[in-house]
Amino acid sequence: MPGTILFDLFHTLLDGADGQRDRVVARMGEIVGVDPAGLVAAYHASWRERLVCWSAEETVLTLARRLGGDPSAEQVARAAALRLELASWLLNSAPSSTLVALDGLRAAGWRLGLVSNATAEAAEAWQTSGLARRFDAAVFSCVVRAAKPDPAIYQAALAALGTTAQRCVFVGDGADGELAGAAAVGLTVVRTAEFIDRSGVWSGPVVDSLADLPGLLDEISAGLGLSQRPV
Repeated sequence: MPGTILFDLFHTLLDGADGQRDRVVARMGEIVGVDPAGLVAAYHASWRERLVCWSAEETVLTLARRLGGDPSAEQVARAAALRLELASWLLNSAPSSTLVALDGLRAAGWRLGLVSNATAEAAEAWQTSGLARRFDAAVFSCVVRAAKPDPAIYQAALAALGTTAQRCVFVGDGADGELAGAAAVGLTVVRTAEFIDRSGVWSGPVVDSLADLPGLLDEISAGLGLSQRPV
């Protein structure tokens, strides 16, 4: 039987919708009374902190204060709710081809895990998304307080799935040094170019679509000796 696949989330299973994110953050700036463009810039500049430290509300309040604002609790809650609404929309926007590919992999016996550099609202929205039920475990940077390429986030996923790096394949677009990070802990790595082509970040195997993944996995499985029950 096959082993385990760990997937990245944004730009791997679905589009990151970066422009939409910026528009939502700009609207949040209006709600909390700070310069919208300034809040967008602050969100970009604080991405590492947001991935591992802050809740949605803490993010809004901290960044608004950095920009000279002093929003009320009601303003902070309204702004944070917009981010949660966006996260929910994004996680339910995976194309049908992605869902078909995931269902096919599960039907073929693969166990699926998620390893995502994601903020608190994405982790919260995940639980009610159509993607969640297709995964055996999901690990988010904001929960484990470690972001790719930190070995700790991959190891947390392996522990959650009760398996080893030698029996896992990691699939991602290559942002945040995630492919090199996965390889460093012993995972077999596949880059996907379906939503964004980061051709300069990895010289190993690549698929243009998740629909092409099963064929490549057959070759990888043979090389990894994954003919026995996964562990």
